Amino acid sequence: MVKAIVGACWGDEGKGKITDMLADTSDIVVRFQGGANAGHTIINKYGKFALHQLPSGVFHENIINVVGNGVALSVENLVSEIDEIVSRGVPMPKIVVSDRCQIVMPYHKDLDRLEEERLSDRAFGSTKSGIAPFYSDKYAKLGFQVSELFDEKDSLMKKIHHVLEVKNTMFTSLYNQKPLIADEVFEVLMTYKEQLTPYVADTFELLYEAIQQNKSILLEGQLGSLKDTDHGIYPMVTSSSTLAGFGTIGAGIAPYEITEVITVVKAYSSAVGAGEFISEIFGEAADLLRKNGGDGGEYGATTGRPRRMGWLDIVASRYGCRLQGATSIAFTVLDALSYLDEIPVCVAYELDGVRIDSFPATSKLKHCKPIFEILPGWKEDIRGITDYSKLPDNAKKYIEFAEKQIGVPITLISNGPAREDIIKK
Repeated sequence: MVKAIVGACWGDEGKGKITDMLADTSDIVVRFQGGANAGHTIINKYGKFALHQLPSGVFHENIINVVGNGVALSVENLVSEIDEIVSRGVPMPKIVVSDRCQIVMPYHKDLDRLEEERLSDRAFGSTKSGIAPFYSDKYAKLGFQVSELFDEKDSLMKKIHHVLEVKNTMFTSLYNQKPLIADEVFEVLMTYKEQLTPYVADTFELLYEAIQQNKSILLEGQLGSLKDTDHGIYPMVTSSSTLAGFGTIGAGIAPYEITEVITVVKAYSSAVGAGEFISEIFGEAADLLRKNGGDGGEYGATTGRPRRMGWLDIVASRYGCRLQGATSIAFTVLDALSYLDEIPVCVAYELDGVRIDSFPATSKLKHCKPIFEILPGWKEDIRGITDYSKLPDNAKKYIEFAEKQIGVPITLISNGPAREDIIKK
């Protein structure tokens, strides 16, 4: 069985915790897209970790963790994360990197930073992890696939020179920087080859055989539906598809193999970076929600930036779940709302004076205003409750309201940061 765990909205919904928890009964966890530009925060018996490149199954000794071909692979991040978790007492995980994966080069990060600086007040709020330049190169056939590291030197140098013809035009003419040197790029690639050699494999064959043997596989996505390149809040999106459907491409499996799509919905909203955010709140209300949210406040796992805050957006969540093909919802960070007397929920938008229930394209979305419905709070600490029937009545009403409005069953409820802070409904 193949399950996908993906985000409904802007990301930061708590997918890492859900993956970490469900990995306990899985054989393989596959990270299928994105790069080191967003992190999954996980708290378990080893401590608190922010994973940016490693799959979230690395805390389980029995699991194979696959970095799929759809991932933007930062070798530096991969190696440093492995070193960090092992140094903190985590047993060395089983890690496999697809030989079809492509590499984020140092110059991708430089180009990302230089372009944000050039754009100035028109910048996209990039994490400067090199993701957009990486994917641009991948689809322009200028990227380096892991398998190419094992080519003959002459073949690899020929490719490097071809790539630098394009890259150096950008560095010198657009950004007024020094040109890249082919021999130095080659040396970087050889360092990557040495670091990756213990992990590289044909993951297509590995996953095909696992499916034939009825192994349990989790596909782990990064960010959420509203950051998808095609269906998100374009252009303030990431540079890869964040949808479960892309899991078949980013992992290399047949589309019909995905039988469950667990879509993670936050009990309120948060976002890092620019872009449309209809239910966003500001001032003291935002500060209080940020302080009470997350596992120690709402701050980006990658950048440390304060997250933008808002109330639960039913319109966006319903749209995101439909895009993902959600079969169930994991509803997270419910405990963060326990301080509130009343809880606003965005149930619809107003567009040019007309109420709408659908999520429009960005050109219309930027003219939308939120329509709120106010639900009663429960004013009771619920962290540690693992039995749904023991939740306060108003907490259950809030969950059931969201479930009915979104139209997908909520089967998991996270009410705290630790792996065991979970309710099965």
